[in-house]
Amino acid sequence: QVQLVESGGGQVQAGESLRLSCAVGANIFAFNAMAWYRQPPGKQRELVATIRFVYGARTNYAESVKGRFNISRDGAKNTLYLQMNNLKPDDTGVYYCSRGRFIGGNYVSDSRGQGTQVTVSS
Repeated sequence: QVQLVESGGGQVQAGESLRLSCAVGANIFAFNAMAWYRQPPGKQRELVATIRFVYGARTNYAESVKGRFNISRDGAKNTLYLQMNNLKPDDTGVYYCSRGRFIGGNYVSDSRGQGTQVTVSS
């Protein structure tokens, strides 16, 4: 387990941007991979973006956010980011930061933060 604290959520209009931050309570360079999940109201949690550090920060995104979201890290600040542009009402949900690793090509989480709420109105 590792401490993960998300921030940066809020309420915005469709088309606007937000940047989520995840403060990590450990040396982020020691991690295999990290990710952002989201849970829309009344729906299951879904994987939004992953970043795999062992291959030079290789990223992957859910089809619904490709071209609009960008996951990145700042090693000096031990912080993970999710830049979200051109937000849509369907992006509404609680966003969670996660630490994990890839096993058999699939991301497996072992730690998760408390989440930050993102609400996008039309």
